[in-house]
Amino acid sequence: MLKEMILAIQAYFQAHRFIKEHKLWKWILIPGILYAALFMVGAYYFGQTSGEFITWLSLKTGLKSWLDKLNSGFLGFLFTMGGLLLWLILLLFYFSLFKYVFLIIGSPLFAYLSEKTEAIIEGKELPFNFKQMLKDMLRGIRLAARNSLWQTVYTLSILLLSLIPLVGWLTPVMALIIECYYYGFSMLDYSMERHKKTPAESIFYVGTHKGLAIGNGLVFYIMHLLPLVGWILAPAYAVVAATLSMYPLKQKEQ
Repeated sequence: MLKEMILAIQAYFQAHRFIKEHKLWKWILIPGILYAALFMVGAYYFGQTSGEFITWLSLKTGLKSWLDKLNSGFLGFLFTMGGLLLWLILLLFYFSLFKYVFLIIGSPLFAYLSEKTEAIIEGKELPFNFKQMLKDMLRGIRLAARNSLWQTVYTLSILLLSLIPLVGWLTPVMALIIECYYYGFSMLDYSMERHKKTPAESIFYVGTHKGLAIGNGLVFYIMHLLPLVGWILAPAYAVVAATLSMYPLKQKEQ
């Protein structure tokens, strides 16, 4: 799995060179600007509500009043750390919901960009096909719905674990790995669909190549540490990188 993660990470550098060489910037910037705008609006509202939710939860459960009565510095520290970890998990949960909404909206463009990338690699022309675009969009919506359901189940389970002192400190890492896996899964599936793989076959294939999915999603989230520029480039770079990382494996299996 580690080898595949490294391959997926290296694919982002290859994607940058590929995009520059073949002048694909318009396919990068159009979805990227839309993504960045929606991301900033969503992040603003998340920041407004997440702190209020954690405060409400501590009051409703009686945890805050209990800690105030005990007046323990150590327990207060654990409570503060738990609140921070809960905030981080909620942030990842927001990312997850936002990501799936955007994947549904942008699925036709992402599917086209993935197909165009492979067509350039193979030296083929890529005629526009509305029927295929509609098919890609419907598949993207179904897969996004399926992945969002499973990821929500895992995230809620992790959310409960985050309330346990000490054990809960590991939960943000667990949530991040799951988040990276499911985002990378969505990027890899564009190649799977193009090669006539059913959703079940795609699920099985990506499940046996988890490193590719996790590595792709990991770099996608790391790019968000670069404000605005990273937000704009991250979505389409993830698509191109996923296609480039899948292509050698596809060639070996043929």
